Amino acid sequence: MKTLIILSFLAFATPVAAQNVTATITDHYTTKTVSTPVTSNQCVNVDVPVYGQAPANTGDAIMGAIIGGVIGNQFGEGQGKDAMTILGAITGADAASSGSRNRIVGYRTERQCSEVVSYRDERMQQYSHSTVTFVHNGKRHSVNFMK
Repeated sequence: MKTLIILSFLAFATPVAAQNVTATITDHYTTKTVSTPVTSNQCVNVDVPVYGQAPANTGDAIMGAIIGGVIGNQFGEGQGKDAMTILGAITGADAASSGSRNRIVGYRTERQCSEVVSYRDERMQQYSHSTVTFVHNGKRHSVNFMK
C-alpha cells in the first residue's frame, strides 16, 4: 500500500527522466490516556453504640428528689405545703431516675460496606498521521497524510 502511494505521488509530480527517487514513509503515533471507572466494595469495621436499660443512678435520684422537694415547697400552705414538698420530691426522684434508663450500655462491632469508584488510567498508542519524505533535484520534500 505504501509503495502504491509513493508511485502515485511520483506519477503526478513533474516528469523526471530516468532519475532514481528514494522515498520513506514514516507513521506517527500519539499517546492517549483513557480513564476507566472501576467500582469496588470497600468495607470497614465500625463500633456502634448499643442502647439499653441501665440501672438508675442513686445520686441522680437523690438530686432529683431535693430539687423536686424545693420546687414543691413553693406551693400550698400548712399541711398542703408539706404534701406538695413530698409530692415534688417523689416526682423529682422519679424524673431523674427514669432519665437514666436509656443509655449506652456497650458497643458492638459492625461491618459496613459501601461502593467506591476509582479510575484506572490506561495509556494507548493511537495513529496520528504518516509522512512521505523524498529528495527531488537535490531538494528534500515532505508530505503529511492520513491513511
